[in-house]
Parts: sequence; structure tokens; C-alpha cells
Amino acid sequence: MDRRNIETVGVRRTGWAALDRDPQQDTVEYTCPHCGAQGQKNARRERAQYHFTDGFLQDLQGEATHCRACNRSLRVVPVVLLHDQDETRRFEAVFSDELPEVPVATN
Repeated sequence: MDRRNIETVGVRRTGWAALDRDPQQDTVEYTCPHCGAQGQKNARRERAQYHFTDGFLQDLQGEATHCRACNRSLRVVPVVLLHDQDETRRFEAVFSDELPEVPVATN
């Protein structure tokens, strides 16, 4: 039986990127690759364990969890630490699934 968990990217918002939530909450947000539901879990790792990789502070070990909507196991790796709105916009541009539309010149 194959017990590998499908991986997804997680986001941990701090500072200015987390103004819309309670400052006592320290959660990792993710999207389930099985059903597409938004999920979150409590962050377990200290911020000192995040390393600067590919332009972001990331935890490359990740965390295991399960989706509350479809109840399937998944692995949240990497967990990207975002501190402000500029980092949030840059993260969304880098990790977006959609390719930006580029105008094609016709001659």
C-alpha cells in the first residue's frame, strides 16, 4: 500500500501580513490538493528554524496534517513565512498556478 502524502504549499503570516486576524493565533494556511478546500493548522516550529531559500523564509521540513473537508492526509511543505504585504504579493506571483497573460504582437 502506498502511504505517501501529497504535498502542498503552506503560508504562515506574521507582522503586517497578519493584520486581519487575532495576534495570538499563529497558524499555517494551506489549500488541500485533493478537494481544494482551504485549511489551517497551528504552527509548530519556531521562527528561528526557518531558512532563507528562493527569496523567502521557508521551513523546508514541513508539517503533516489532514484535510478537515475530505479527511485525507497531506504534507504541508514548504511552509513560507510572510511578514508584510509586499512579500504576500511576491509570494502570490511566484506560487500562482495561473500564468499571466502576455500580449502577443502580430506583425
